[in-house]
Amino acid sequence: MDNMFNLTGRVAVVTGGSRGLGREMVMAFARHGADVVIASRKVDACEALAAEVVAETGRRATPTAFHAGRWDDCEALHRLVYDEYGRCDVLVNNAGMSPLYPSLVEVSEDLFDKVMAVNFKGPFRLSALFGASMAAASGGSIINVSSIAAVAPSPDELVYAGAKSALNTLTTGLSHAYGPTVRANVIMPGPFLTDIAKAWDLDAFNVRAAQEIPLARGGEAHEVVGAALYLASDASSYTTGAVIKIDGGLAHRPG
Repeated sequence: MDNMFNLTGRVAVVTGGSRGLGREMVMAFARHGADVVIASRKVDACEALAAEVVAETGRRATPTAFHAGRWDDCEALHRLVYDEYGRCDVLVNNAGMSPLYPSLVEVSEDLFDKVMAVNFKGPFRLSALFGASMAAASGGSIINVSSIAAVAPSPDELVYAGAKSALNTLTTGLSHAYGPTVRANVIMPGPFLTDIAKAWDLDAFNVRAAQEIPLARGGEAHEVVGAALYLASDASSYTTGAVIKIDGGLAHRPG
């Protein structure tokens, strides 16, 4: 079983990789033998995590500044990875944003465009670039991090939900566009207690979780690792176009 999840000799790129779910995936990939590229807007956080990766695992780690909503940044990240490593085996489109807004009619065009750019435009462009390069080489795995908002949207996150729904659809198309050597799949998280949860009323959340989530709690960041390793490794060799929901059972609940 250890060999199924072995990533030795592979290169994994994780956007939004310096914190939260991205950080956990970076560390898991490195612990299982992969060299990692850590990309996010805060390069100092990427550098700190890269140093931690090297110290703990001895794997190579490259930090880089990256804005998922910028087409040029996608091009630059692709060039960096192939200039530095000559290959990419795993791409994780994890960067995302979901700013609050007071009402639907008060959603500005600027907010709409930013949310769509970070959550859909960037992953689209990165998947196209890396997917084509993977397909021209020995293949690889694209993992898009979506959200249960894509299938169970609430009124205060509709732009985000629409972008994540588009990301799910994109992933299905990618599995056909770049198969059979490139696999494309979705991790669809529910509420995770990462640093974004610091802005929540946790007492109110815990009350709701006990009533609405079958597992009666929010997820811990490390609980994404099993799905990420599965999709990144040979363990998922016959899995593509799939959506793996990790939400404690919240979405699609009865009633």
